[in-house]
Amino acid sequence: MILSADPTVLFAVAAVLAYLGALMPAAPDRRWPVQLLFAAWVLHAIVLLAGAGVWAGEGQGLRLGFAPVLSLTVWLVLAVHGVESRFLPLAGPRRALALAGALAVLLGWFFPGEVRAIAHSRWAPMHWVLGLTSYGLFGAAVLHAILLDTAENRLRHRGPGTGSGTVGAGLPLLKLERLTFRFVEAGFVVLTLALWLGLQSETQWHWDRKSVLSVLGWATFAALIIGRLWRGWRGRQATRWLYAGSLLLLLAYVGTRFVYEVVLQRPPA
Repeated sequence: MILSADPTVLFAVAAVLAYLGALMPAAPDRRWPVQLLFAAWVLHAIVLLAGAGVWAGEGQGLRLGFAPVLSLTVWLVLAVHGVESRFLPLAGPRRALALAGALAVLLGWFFPGEVRAIAHSRWAPMHWVLGLTSYGLFGAAVLHAILLDTAENRLRHRGPGTGSGTVGAGLPLLKLERLTFRFVEAGFVVLTLALWLGLQSETQWHWDRKSVLSVLGWATFAALIIGRLWRGWRGRQATRWLYAGSLLLLLAYVGTRFVYEVVLQRPPA
């Protein structure tokens, strides 16, 4: 691939390098890793906008596929983390998010997806937007759940009376748990709207693998919310349901498109 042939490639390379720079270990009082992570996030946004057809020329347009959707999901999670870090002590995931960002940009580079600029119904654009937004919200919920499980595991190994009940620089576990499931509830509402809009379009909705897995993911999140309200599910019991629902939702689009684009190398049926 020739870098000068497509300016977007230069932004992709710069984003990957910035993410890798943010991945480097640093003292907690150092600001440069956070600044590099923000710079990478901005460059990542430019790459995503190019893939969305913002600067599309003739024969170009919105590109959809497993890698672009996964890349956008990681970008949304990074956006949530960036906002939260302004108000909450959640500096721990910085290196993991930087690695995820670099891998997401690389995947989008090597697997750019297909041009899909035509919406076959008036509901399709909103269906896509809400579906992608739900991916981001559930991705943020999973990030928080991992932090929650890690902190609880650390307290469990320390034994009773030795833990502080906080995460990172002092975020209480109960507050982190509430925050985690606020993202679950928001994602569930957005996913419900996305599925409902999909049902409104006969040309958009088909009972294929993607649709079945999406509904199964929706049902898993519904069971999780009901279980927390009626049965008081907490801790690992609740996060396991969150991981299961997120995996089903990830397989619904990213998984099925990966099979078609990479394994079968043909458009979806």
